[in-house]
Amino acid sequence: MNLTSLVILQLDRNELVGSIPAWLGSKLSLLKLLNLRSNNFHGNIPHELCYLTMIQILDLADNNLSGNIPRCINNFSIFSGKENISIDEFAFYVVYDGATIASDLLVTKGREDTYSTILQLVMLFDLSSNNLFGNIPSELTTLVMLKSLNLSRNQLTGKIPEKIGDMKKLESFDLSLNRLSGELPLSLSDLSFLSSFNVSYNNLTGRIPKSTQLQSFNESSYSGNKLCGDPLTEGCVRVELNGTKAKGEYHGSDSTDWGLIVSIVSGFVVGFWIILAPLIINRAWRIAYYHFLTALKYMVYDVVRK
Repeated sequence: MNLTSLVILQLDRNELVGSIPAWLGSKLSLLKLLNLRSNNFHGNIPHELCYLTMIQILDLADNNLSGNIPRCINNFSIFSGKENISIDEFAFYVVYDGATIASDLLVTKGREDTYSTILQLVMLFDLSSNNLFGNIPSELTTLVMLKSLNLSRNQLTGKIPEKIGDMKKLESFDLSLNRLSGELPLSLSDLSFLSSFNVSYNNLTGRIPKSTQLQSFNESSYSGNKLCGDPLTEGCVRVELNGTKAKGEYHGSDSTDWGLIVSIVSGFVVGFWIILAPLIINRAWRIAYYHFLTALKYMVYDVVRK
């Protein structure tokens, strides 16, 4: 608690128990790397961790943490781009006699790698493999400098935030194995740097948005949902006005074919008055029409009686 100038704290892959101490955020506010991965921490994520405004790597994955993701995460100044730090001002590693002293074993882009000389370039937020529940807070989308985001293997519910496309620096994004619902936000198409993407095994529905990146991933990135469209083999279903279904483009539940509606109404009005107007104007035609209906009625009556 007294190491107030500490920049790196790596306690990952131990057997530490209890809750994450709140003083990690309030006392060690200069931390740029905090790795508590693969321990036995439980309880909520303390809100005091939001005081780590200079954090660049925050890894709390593979614990027993529960509760909601704190909404105060928009206080992370480096992640949100409020603070700019050049490589010259900040370096995780120190070279002594040709050896790199600082490094970290991190999970990004679906694989585990050791980062050393480029550690200062990593922007990572990993809460995967816990018991977190509730919605993904909309404040998450303000972390526009984040490069790797992993919220997989939790119990998160609700929809993916609509403004997720604001996080344009994302290269690795994993929401798999949660309970998320609704459609994939169209703004996902704006994530042009994505090289790893996974939303498999949720309760997502609808069409996969079109973009060069999203269609480049294989089907396993989307499996376990009710999604359709490329790259899945399942085509999207379009509901026709007569109630039948046809394969084709999915335009969403709110699309309306106003041209077709106007045509139907216009045709009905024109056809109605073509028949009705002469009967109103011409008395002889009206009498002949009623005689015809009367004769038709008796004809039908005779057929039914026989």
